[in-house]
Amino acid sequence: MKIALLNDTHFGCRNDSPHFINYQNRFYDELFFPYLIENKIDTLVHLGDVVDRRKFINHNTAHNFRLKFWNRLQELNIDTHVILGNHDTYYKNTNEVNAIQNLNLGPDIKIYTRATEVNIGGLDMLFIPWICDDNREDTIFQIDNSTSQIAMGHLEVKGFEMHKGVMNEHGFEREHFRRFEKVLSGHFHKKSDDGQIFYLGTQYQIMWSDYNCPKGFHTFDTDTRELDRIENPMPIFKKLVYDDTKTNYDGLDLKDYENCFVKLFVSQKTDTDMYGRLVERFYNNANVHELIINEDTNDITQTVRADILDSGEDTLTFLGNYIDQIDTDLDKHKLKEFAKELYTEANEW
Repeated sequence: MKIALLNDTHFGCRNDSPHFINYQNRFYDELFFPYLIENKIDTLVHLGDVVDRRKFINHNTAHNFRLKFWNRLQELNIDTHVILGNHDTYYKNTNEVNAIQNLNLGPDIKIYTRATEVNIGGLDMLFIPWICDDNREDTIFQIDNSTSQIAMGHLEVKGFEMHKGVMNEHGFEREHFRRFEKVLSGHFHKKSDDGQIFYLGTQYQIMWSDYNCPKGFHTFDTDTRELDRIENPMPIFKKLVYDDTKTNYDGLDLKDYENCFVKLFVSQKTDTDMYGRLVERFYNNANVHELIINEDTNDITQTVRADILDSGEDTLTFLGNYIDQIDTDLDKHKLKEFAKELYTEANEW
């Protein structure tokens, strides 16, 4: 049988932005649920980070989550499993207080706070939620002694890209999971794999670092153990490089930029009148969520740094991401260790 996989859906992302709520709704309305119906898929495994903020959930976000996501799952009788991620839990040292349980979704949802052996479609799998102080010892025991050939979870493994161009240097070594045939994980938003461990990446764009990064959701066949990706063709971040020596922008159709966040990079501006008309059309007629104009074309590929403040990560991850992005000849590993020491010392006051 085929099961649907979601991960890092981050309901409430970007400070509960209505633009992102509508964007996410399009994914579920136009792609995800129609695909489940057409392919008669009746099981969903969510690999963690259902919601965006661990401390609270906005009332409108909670309402939309029920209306557009949870109610649809119930209407279609989807057997739903949620493996908790770090954004789903209130405390950092335990998964027991979490948003999914406190949304009171009823008995039809299965929530995993600890590593658990599960059988779906005749296949034994180990579900591994976010590993924290409370479940670490038991989780390591479960991993080391599991007879399952497939593991799914919300894992932090060294050597994979968290976001485009940002490598993860902490967490578990890959060798911890070599007993499994396949490991499927959420947590990192960039899709990547080493042939055995697969980070699925987000279903849709959430930050500018997702620009030009393939997105989609996955299915997993419990018989063939094949992992398939269903592409999401709907971006919300778009860029336009302005060069009026090559293009007449008076004829540019701006429909492709509707309901998107747009960065306009000015490479060659020889006709200021045409440039002015284009900008005016963007502001008055294009129905874009935001237009950012940048005349420094060196920034065209620099997307991660602007997103660090929006990533919703904990303080240490925030500092680590920032250090990864700065241009310095200093030893970045030592900088991270120093930042960690300062952070620990500050928390002791």
